[in-house]
Amino acid sequence: MCALLGCWGLRAPPPLPLLVLCLLAAARRSLADSTSPGSLFTTLPAREEMMAKYSNLSLETLNISLTEHSSAPVEKNITLEKPSNIELTCQFITSGDLSSVNVTWKKDDKLLENNSLINATGNILYTQYKFSVINSNQMGSYSCFFGEKKEHRGTFNFKVPEIHGKNKPMITYVGDSTVLTCKCQDYIPLYWTWYHSNGSVKVPVDIQMSDKFYVINGTHSNETKLKITQLAEEDKGSYWCCAVFQLGHSEMLIELVVLSYLVPLKPFLAIVAEVVLLVAIILLCEIYTQKKNNNPDDGKEFEQVEQLKSEDSSNGIENNAPRHRKNSVTSK
Repeated sequence: MCALLGCWGLRAPPPLPLLVLCLLAAARRSLADSTSPGSLFTTLPAREEMMAKYSNLSLETLNISLTEHSSAPVEKNITLEKPSNIELTCQFITSGDLSSVNVTWKKDDKLLENNSLINATGNILYTQYKFSVINSNQMGSYSCFFGEKKEHRGTFNFKVPEIHGKNKPMITYVGDSTVLTCKCQDYIPLYWTWYHSNGSVKVPVDIQMSDKFYVINGTHSNETKLKITQLAEEDKGSYWCCAVFQLGHSEMLIELVVLSYLVPLKPFLAIVAEVVLLVAIILLCEIYTQKKNNNPDDGKEFEQVEQLKSEDSSNGIENNAPRHRKNSVTSK
C-alpha cells in the first residue's frame, strides 16, 4: 500500500478506480503464489464444494497399483451399505516418459471428463477421482486407464451387500410345511420383501391375504424367513428374497419343488414291474423248454400209432384181394 501511495507523492490521494485496480492486481499475484503446485493433487472447486456438502458422510479411500508389465486388468470389489464420500487413487509405475501416458476415467462405459486429478513423482504417475455416493445412480464400476503402448486398466466395483442362502432347490411334498431362509451377513437392510414366480412374472407374496404364508424376521433384521404351510403343487416355482438398502437392493433366488407322494413310489413301482416282467419271462422260458423236451416222445408215439394204422389197413387190403379172386373164379 505504501508503494502505491509513493507513486503519487503526498500531495493528493490517488483516484479510487485506479486504487481498486492496483489492489486486484496485487491480490491476483498473491493468489497465484498460493496455488503453485506444492501438494500431490490440485483441487477442483466443484468437487470440493460437493464433498463439503456431504462432509458428514464417512470417507472411503481406495487404491489400485498398476505397472507397465501388468497384462491383466486389476479389479477391486467394494460393498457399500449407506451413502459415503469416495476417494479413488490409481498409480502407474513405468520406466518410460510419463508425459506420453494418457490418463482417463470411466464410469461403466461412460467417459468422465475434466474431473480427475493427476500428478507425477519420479517414475510413478498418480491419478485421483473423488465423488460422493448418495443413491443408486452413483453405484457401478469406476475405471482408471493409463494409455501408453498398450492400455492398462484398474477397476473399482461398487455394489450393495449380497444375500446368502441355499443355492440348491428345496424339495418338499404336498401337505407339508417348509421354511425359506435368506441372510445378509454383517449388514442390516432397511426392509425385506418376498416375491413368487411360477413363470416369467414376479408377484409380491401377499402375507396379509393368505393364511399359508408367514414371514419371520431375525432378531437383528439381517435375516428373513418365509414359512409356507399346507403346500400344494401350485406353490412350486421360484421365490426371491429382496433386501432393500439406501443405495439399492439385492436379490437371491430360491427354487421350491413340491412333489406328490406318488413320486417317491414311482422308482419302487418301476423296479417291481421290472422284477415281475423278468419273472414272467423266466417262467415262459421254462414252460417252453419243458414243452420242447416233451414234444419228441409225443411225436414218436404219434408216428407209432400212424404206422400201426397203416399196417392194419395194408393187411386188410391183402386179405380182401384173394377173396375177390376166388369169387371171380367160382363165378366162371
